[in-house]
Amino acid sequence: MEIVLIALAIFVVILLFRGIIVIRQAETMIIERLGRYHKTLDSGINIVLPIIDRARNIDWRFVRTDVKGTHIYAHIRTPRIDLRETVYDFPRQSVITRDNVGIEINAMLYFQVIDPAKSVYEISNLPDAIQKLTQTTMRNVIGELDLDQTLTSRDTINSKLRAILDEASHKWGVKVNRVELQDIIPPRDIQDAMEKQMRAERDRRATILTAEASKTSAILESEGSRESQVNKAEGDKQAQILHAEGEAEARKAVASAEAEAIRMITATITATKGDPTQYLIAIRYIEAMKDMAKNGNKVVFMPYEASAVMGSFGALKEMLNVADK
Repeated sequence: MEIVLIALAIFVVILLFRGIIVIRQAETMIIERLGRYHKTLDSGINIVLPIIDRARNIDWRFVRTDVKGTHIYAHIRTPRIDLRETVYDFPRQSVITRDNVGIEINAMLYFQVIDPAKSVYEISNLPDAIQKLTQTTMRNVIGELDLDQTLTSRDTINSKLRAILDEASHKWGVKVNRVELQDIIPPRDIQDAMEKQMRAERDRRATILTAEASKTSAILESEGSRESQVNKAEGDKQAQILHAEGEAEARKAVASAEAEAIRMITATITATKGDPTQYLIAIRYIEAMKDMAKNGNKVVFMPYEASAVMGSFGALKEMLNVADK
């Protein structure tokens, strides 16, 4: 009898121990009672009936990294559902672009379980379903783009993938937060062609920059030469103007002096009742003969009106005599 009581006590303790379930933060567990959904456990201490209540397992996937840095993908069945955001790093897969170029793409998916019951009852293998959906969706999205668009439109591809995957996985109680393309690797011959194109483009840009620099240099040099010529011409102009103004002032001074001299001579000759015109003509003849003598001419030809000139000399002599008296 004592053995039965001890066994019964041990059985009750085991039942009580199995009836207490502790759920960690950001985790949950689906409880089925007699094969049907009963409740979703919250974090903390939960009480269940050990015999009629059982936890429903869910397929889960995680990635391990060995000492060589190789990713190892592992699948497990566990009754605990992680409610935190989870990252799935999918293996590299081959896709074909719209222009029939085969490329390899490696993608990462960030998702979160928001309805644990749906993630258990609406899909049999959640990680496998998410991976297959991501791969097929990626083939469809990349198949609508050319190679150049695929290489330059990562943000667009990520946005399209996230929207499609989030809509398709909503019935599984999953929220897709983000999709990232890690690597886009075209074939080797395409890479060589792209490198040649890139070098040709850089050479073209360098040639254009060199030509533009030469053009700018020539323009600046011509503008500098033009400004120099303009400044020089402006300086010559100002110099000629100043020289002309100086000559004009000098001529005005000479003319004023001559006019004053002529007025004085005219006044003097008029006072002696002489002819100022003959006096001036005689002076001009004398100056002209001086100039001819300076040129070394031994023969001097007198004009036909030399007698009038001689008369002017005589009148000049009389005027001078009168002026001496």
